[in-house]
Amino acid sequence: MISAINIALTGLASASKQLAASASNIANLHTVGSLEEGGKAPYTPLRTQQTAQTDQSGNGQGVQTTFAPRENPFVPAFDPDSPFADENGIIGIPNINLAEEIVNINLAKIQYKANLETIQTASELSEELFRIFDDKI
Repeated sequence: MISAINIALTGLASASKQLAASASNIANLHTVGSLEEGGKAPYTPLRTQQTAQTDQSGNGQGVQTTFAPRENPFVPAFDPDSPFADENGIIGIPNINLAEEIVNINLAKIQYKANLETIQTASELSEELFRIFDDKI
């Protein structure tokens, strides 16, 4: 039961990182910058990358989640009044889709709930096992 709880804890940590990435992306939706080399770049949106963790025998041990920058992190926009604008009035804005971020937040919520249920079930199974053991002794 302990390994089930440990695996579920890695799932909780993963869901928390997904939520943090989406929250950061939403908070920085309007953090613009220059697309020119050497200029202050716009905010780089985050995504999470999950890697399965196994022991030496190949048994699952949970998941490790890391932050990674998104591919194509910026899109050009016309804003000639921006201090980051080039000679054509082009700036870079983060390539963030609010609908996608809301879906990611909801997925993190579902992952969080599922892992909490796993911990609860493992705890109940452990209690039942101890009860049966106590009845036999």
